[in-house]
Parts: sequence; structure tokens; C-alpha cells
Amino acid sequence: QVQLVETGGGLVQAGGSLRLSCAASGRTFSTYRMGWFRQAPGKEREFVAAIPWTGGREYYADSVKGRFTMSRDNVKNTVYLQMNSLKPEDTAVYYCAAGPLYGVIRAQNNYDYWGQGTQVTVSS
Repeated sequence: QVQLVETGGGLVQAGGSLRLSCAASGRTFSTYRMGWFRQAPGKEREFVAAIPWTGGREYYADSVKGRFTMSRDNVKNTVYLQMNSLKPEDTAVYYCAAGPLYGVIRAQNNYDYWGQGTQVTVSS
């Protein structure tokens, strides 16, 4: 059974930092891309970042480029999202996802597995 479990969310002031973790289990993800998405209240879920499980180019939404960094630790089967210079508009539930490498990177329907989400709240 595939499981993606996100941790690390919380409440932070604007300008602060958080690091989200996503622990993956239940299958081999070597042919998968890992992604982070987020959904703010009243808005649709949107792409944040993605990276191949075995490493390679990272992709970021324009809104987070230069502030967020995605990384992975294959030994721990965990991917991370380091979020710096947080803004109130980053407030959302953040989801970890896994999908095949050949799919469209930013498309939600390309991702087969999803975590339960972790809340990030940035106060002004």
C-alpha cells in the first residue's frame, strides 16, 4: 500500500521559514516524479514544485521560484520542501504527490498518489 505522509506544516509569520517533509512508502519510486501542490481556501489546487525521485532538474511555480527549494533523500525515502521568505498568500494546505516521469509535470491528473496534506498558515 502506497503512503505519502506530509509533516512540518504550522503557523509562521511573514518572512519566516518552514520545511515540509513527505515520507514515501509502499513501492519503488525510482521511475516517478515527486511533486508538491497546494490549495488555498476557496481556490483550486495548484502546482508548487516537482523533482524526479532519482534526481535531476527541479521545477517550480513562478510564484515560489527563488523562495522555495525542493529536495529528496533517497535513503530516507523522503522529499522536502524548504520554504523561505513566506508570504500570507502562501497560506494553504500543502500536498505531496507522486506520478510517472513521462507525464506533464504541472498537471494534477498526472500524479497517481497523494498525501493527506499539511496546513501552512502565514500571518502578516
